[in-house]
Amino acid sequence: MDLKEQFEVNRQTWNEKTAVHFESKFYDKDAFAKAKNSLNSYELKALGDVTGKSMLHLQCHFGQDSLSWAHKGAAVTAVDISDAAIKKAQELSASLEIPATFVCCNVLDTSQHVQEQFDIVFTSYGTIGWLPDLKPWAQMIADRLKKDGIFYIVEFHPIAWMYDYNVSPPVMKYHYAREEAIYDEYEGTYGDDKSTMISKEYGWNHSLSEVIQSLINAGLQIALVAEHDGSPYDVFPSMELNEDGLYYLKDGLYPTVFEVKAYKK
Repeated sequence: MDLKEQFEVNRQTWNEKTAVHFESKFYDKDAFAKAKNSLNSYELKALGDVTGKSMLHLQCHFGQDSLSWAHKGAAVTAVDISDAAIKKAQELSASLEIPATFVCCNVLDTSQHVQEQFDIVFTSYGTIGWLPDLKPWAQMIADRLKKDGIFYIVEFHPIAWMYDYNVSPPVMKYHYAREEAIYDEYEGTYGDDKSTMISKEYGWNHSLSEVIQSLINAGLQIALVAEHDGSPYDVFPSMELNEDGLYYLKDGLYPTVFEVKAYKK
């Protein structure tokens, strides 16, 4: 199966996930409608006040984070491969009266659909694992940033993706920087583990060094690299909620989240 076919399988799965996720407790649409914020402490601290800033949000799903940034004063353009997700994001934008622009495309093709340059490019939590190669991703980010613009990613740690979670307990199965696609097919979704939908997914593992080097090679200047044990989301087995509001692995043997901030000079 070639990349085009693999991306299409993923797109169809995300189309189906959109309907499930929008009604899920995980995304809690009613709470979001009231608070108009789905952002977490890492990204809020890293990006600070975004009032008057232009932002490109990569792989936005159905737009809760995009609209959260817009509500905080950013002018947001967001992209996602799922046409169902983009349609739902546009509906959510209209219903909450929070303006944002949503574009349906493969994130690697963003520059074919969005020519504007931005003060901030942002992506978070479960994004780069859908990409086979980070070199064109990083180059697209550099192309879409203004001079002195900021790129920021907060993402699940690559060690976490070395495990096969379709067995219990999870088994370390995949290389830390595996180049070949990993195909998963399972019932349910992280947003609703009681869902009977069948998730069919092609993913790729990327080491932390690959993330950083791809950005350096695209001409960006690295300002921050950090790894954290606490995750805002309870998405891995055997996690416990701490008093700081983050979830930690019971054994605590490896970090669950990393963040990178870079600048275009």
